[in-house]
Amino acid sequence: MYSILNEFGIPMKLVKLIKMCLNETYSRAQVGKNLPDMFPIRNGMKQEDALSPLFFNFTLEYTIRSVQVNQDGLKLNGTYNLLVYADDVSILGGGIHIIKDNTESLVVASQEIGLEVTADKTKYMVMSRDQNAGQSHSMKIGNSSFEWMEKLQYLGTTLTNRNSIQEEIKSRVKSGNACYHSVQNLLSSSLLPKNLKIKIYKTIVLPVVLYECEPWLLTMRKERKLRVFENKLLRRVFGTKRDKVTKEWRKVNNEELNDPYSSPNIVRVIKLRRMRLVGHVACMGERRDIYRVFMGRPEGKRPFERLRHRWEDNIKMDLVNVVMNLQVP
Repeated sequence: MYSILNEFGIPMKLVKLIKMCLNETYSRAQVGKNLPDMFPIRNGMKQEDALSPLFFNFTLEYTIRSVQVNQDGLKLNGTYNLLVYADDVSILGGGIHIIKDNTESLVVASQEIGLEVTADKTKYMVMSRDQNAGQSHSMKIGNSSFEWMEKLQYLGTTLTNRNSIQEEIKSRVKSGNACYHSVQNLLSSSLLPKNLKIKIYKTIVLPVVLYECEPWLLTMRKERKLRVFENKLLRRVFGTKRDKVTKEWRKVNNEELNDPYSSPNIVRVIKLRRMRLVGHVACMGERRDIYRVFMGRPEGKRPFERLRHRWEDNIKMDLVNVVMNLQVP
């Protein structure tokens, strides 16, 4: 531990403080009214210790730097990518053998400093246009075997092997419906004013659906699905309407929902957030990863078939719409 900390240039006072937390540490557990004798702790730093996450970051950073010695990852704009967030490590590569070699390096480097890679929580995915890609390959390192996944959750986002956002939108709409049912009594109550119901919808239900919506790649079909979800909830908020001619109660149509709602619809909110993200990224420097991803170009050639709609195409369409709206007198 002393040599690892010194490689990161940690002050000696912090090294001594960490050693004090690890050495001569005792604890005891109270059972009822009985308080037994103290026993020493030999497993290192306590979990609730304030220095525990700091020390973990140092050791994990040391592990990541040793893995990055092998520069065989996914190259984007001249840089190799290995994504790390807290204790989640994502290794990117252009082939199964590259992923396997870098994973072996990560496992070996982790074992040298006492960290362990949990095989049950470690998955791998092959993103390809071929639906059967990756199924015939097995990822086995040592005595551990890693499971191939068709889709998985990573940092709250649903990733699929076809690199499609459709499953993510379907999952968010499902979560939005579950959130609505938890506050259904409030939104359906005749005692609350409609303005308060709209605030409940915008502060409780809508953030669940639009969490990290800025990178979404939207087509007309996906936008229609989101609008259907929002209109369905707004109809339940506003209730039925009495027809002036037939004097019968009927559902409110889509055009009649715009006037009482008086807020940007869910698709427009996504576009506004997307434009705001582009503005922030444009002001960043080249050292930021998100800037390199946005400005960089992946290596290789696109297949000779119908080109997929890209996130960049959404931005261009949004800019055209903004310019057209500004030109309207």
